[in-house]
Amino acid sequence: MLFSQRFLKTIPEISFRQELRVFTHDEHAVRDLGDLLAGLLRELNPLGSRQEVLLAIGTDRSTGDSLGPLVGSRINEQAPGLIPVYGTLDQPVHAVNLKAKIKEIKDTFPYPLIIAVDACLGQLQSVGSITLGKGSLQPGTGVHKTLPRVGEIFVSGVVNVGGYLEYLVLQNTRLGQVMKMADCIAKTLITGFTPK
Repeated sequence: MLFSQRFLKTIPEISFRQELRVFTHDEHAVRDLGDLLAGLLRELNPLGSRQEVLLAIGTDRSTGDSLGPLVGSRINEQAPGLIPVYGTLDQPVHAVNLKAKIKEIKDTFPYPLIIAVDACLGQLQSVGSITLGKGSLQPGTGVHKTLPRVGEIFVSGVVNVGGYLEYLVLQNTRLGQVMKMADCIAKTLITGFTPK
């Protein structure tokens, strides 16, 4: 679904955002991101009364944009039942069905806490980085689409360099890089949701 890093914004109800950016090769990436996620979950859902939902955005038709569906599929494989997952390789959430899926989530769960995962394009030195934080993301801005903001917690991965011929860049993104990032994000989510 791709968005541009500069369009990350907080949702109106949240006055500030805490976030952390790490690289997949950092040996403490999963632990550090998992600790931040656990803290954000305690802050945004202190009574545990809200249903946390993973919204993994992207498509399996583009290597660069497959990060979200890979994460969704990994969560279902490695920790089935951990959290409701919308967006997998078999059932991706993308530009065409995003609004319907958001409505479905809100119709199914009275006051959901949505964790949105999406790929993004960035600067060369940021490729391979993952950012997790409090706030929403704007899917589609990296490829000039206007889609609704989503999430109270976001996870974004810089899969390739942005700025020129984005669709071509996405098609030529290395699958190995995207899979490493998906594994790191899935492990982060499992860590963040696992009671200490």
